[in-house]
Amino acid sequence: MEDLNKLINSLSFNNPVVKVRRSMEVYRNMKNPSIISSYYRNQYSSILDKDYVSGSSPTEIFIGRFGYPKVFIGPMISPFMKDSSMLANPSLWKGLPIEKIIQMRLQLVRGMHISNIHDVENGRVEEEVRDLALSDKPADSDINFIGKPLVRPKLDADLSPFGPTVKIKDMMVSNSRSNRDIERLYSDYDANAGTAVKELYKNKVDVYRIQKGVSAGLFGLKSNRKFVPTRWSITMVDDLISKSLREEVKGNEKIDNIKLFYNVALDNRWLIVFMPSNWEYESIEAFYPKTTWNVNSNEISIYSSYEGYRGRKKYAEIGGCYYAARLEVGEKLKTMKKQASVLILREVHEGYTLPVGVWNVREHVKQTLETKPVELDSYSEMFRYINEKLDINVSEWVKNSKILTDLLKQRRL
Repeated sequence: MEDLNKLINSLSFNNPVVKVRRSMEVYRNMKNPSIISSYYRNQYSSILDKDYVSGSSPTEIFIGRFGYPKVFIGPMISPFMKDSSMLANPSLWKGLPIEKIIQMRLQLVRGMHISNIHDVENGRVEEEVRDLALSDKPADSDINFIGKPLVRPKLDADLSPFGPTVKIKDMMVSNSRSNRDIERLYSDYDANAGTAVKELYKNKVDVYRIQKGVSAGLFGLKSNRKFVPTRWSITMVDDLISKSLREEVKGNEKIDNIKLFYNVALDNRWLIVFMPSNWEYESIEAFYPKTTWNVNSNEISIYSSYEGYRGRKKYAEIGGCYYAARLEVGEKLKTMKKQASVLILREVHEGYTLPVGVWNVREHVKQTLETKPVELDSYSEMFRYINEKLDINVSEWVKNSKILTDLLKQRRL
């Protein structure tokens, strides 16, 4: 049996030496979006001098978190597209350059109306927001607003980008059409929100639609329904569904050999490793200098989060990406009717200049797992493959990985 520690030491000479630092605080340095604001002012000046906006809303709403429990609620509207459905469907964005995605999403104007989270069925704006969340297709939307649009594009690790914001004076939604599955559970006051989420997912309702429904307070016991900030609803739905999938796959047999899935998208390199073992899961992200969350450093920043067979209790250090990826991993293992030890290695290179939201992780982990895997029978081959496909030396991944560290310890025993 080959000594894996000696192998890793020998592989350290194969890749260029780069400075890598372990980072505990994730997403600290966000790139200044002032250049995006300037671009928006030049391209979309026609709406910035008006006090109203009309257009297509891609069934998209946004619930803020600041001031909780009194938060800003409202629709997203595109004044430029008759059919805005693509703007709310990240599964259609795969293959687009990052500049195109941002340009496309900056078309969306966010309407803002302050509401108490418990007032899901009180008020005209609240009613219109609910209709949008129920709708199965883009709806016509009109907003009269107070003051001038605020041009401060939102760029975030968890949220998809959007353009200017306006304070709603009044609004109207027309030509909406309810999704039957969502409307049925909206009318069910006896099912709790968690049950509704899992039932909708089981019925093949798109996860992005489920997240919007949760955010709009469509589900749950009547007395418990409330608006949920968009950021929270994304992670909440991913966590609920992926936990359910995790418990399901833990009843399956282990995979027979090591499987490695590789993909490149938006200058992110993805390497996902399935190893023959009981369920455990780890996701590691490495951000190169001058990328979205590592602007002001000359070193690569690495972040990681891990869970064992029983899961984890604390919120993952790397944020919502952890849960979005876990959902796709769970779905893949469910399809395979297997369980495994799963390691996600993500290198974020210089081309990933601005954040586009957690969908990037969800869709590209899914895309990676749809590729044909390389199947190996030995861990020495696995380490060689990792070192070959990724720029960061395998020894650095080992230092930052509980799964790989534990593997080396077990092989020494």
